[in-house]
Amino acid sequence: MATVFRYTLRRFRGQILGWGIALALLGLLIVSVYDSIAAQQEQLEELIDIYPAEFTAFLGDMSTFATPEGFLSLEFFSYMPLILGIFAVLAGSGLLAGDEEQGTLDLIMAHPISRTALFSGRLLAFVLATVAILAIAWLGLVLPMNWSLLEIGWGKIWLPLLSLLAELLLFGTLALLLSMLLPSRRLASMTAGLLLVASFFITGLAQLNQDLEPFAKLSPLNYYQTQEAFQGLNGAWFAGLLGAAVVFAVLAWWCFQRRDIRVGGEGGWRLSWLARLLPGRRQ
Repeated sequence: MATVFRYTLRRFRGQILGWGIALALLGLLIVSVYDSIAAQQEQLEELIDIYPAEFTAFLGDMSTFATPEGFLSLEFFSYMPLILGIFAVLAGSGLLAGDEEQGTLDLIMAHPISRTALFSGRLLAFVLATVAILAIAWLGLVLPMNWSLLEIGWGKIWLPLLSLLAELLLFGTLALLLSMLLPSRRLASMTAGLLLVASFFITGLAQLNQDLEPFAKLSPLNYYQTQEAFQGLNGAWFAGLLGAAVVFAVLAWWCFQRRDIRVGGEGGWRLSWLARLLPGRRQ
């Protein structure tokens, strides 16, 4: 498993550096403009008052925009699930299905390695790659604070990042599970991405329409913590998201243990795909 983990992590190097550096530069830009924003607090409050409720519903409490926590929440953390969610669903859906469609997974399985070791090594590499991206983004936020009025403790910055990590792992493992059930990686990533976008809009629209609140409670992004995380992370919400990610990962492992590995290419919509998940139908 250690060999699989190291090899998969090396394959993630480009994505870690690409996503991490891009987010670090974004954080540097956001922190650098805070001083000018704080100096115009009164004008901003007047501008915020005329914003339509439909606009603010997707961003959070705009009244705290000039505060350090509110500024970072609105300008950085509010849309991070959608941006980094792209990485999560693409990486999760491709952990195993990517090699399978390229025709190399069966060659890997020809070596003396169990399916559990292969699955675990790749999943752990995905988790560590996600943490590495967030760590680089954290540096991009905290380092420029030494020359800015935006003063938040370095440790506090990790609180919303931890909530973001839980969301990314949830959608990444969901994409992994879908890649075991659907005919292709492309369809799995598209389905997981649509669920991510739907979760974002349902959570925002529920702030405008109370009839959507029951649906919002089923939305993972309803439990994503941004500004409120600076005051203290809700441990129950955080554990719930991680628990859902673990469930998806276990189900994906169970499916991988019992499915036939394709020699190459995408699968098809056949009714017999359910039979391949039953014991005894294993390659």
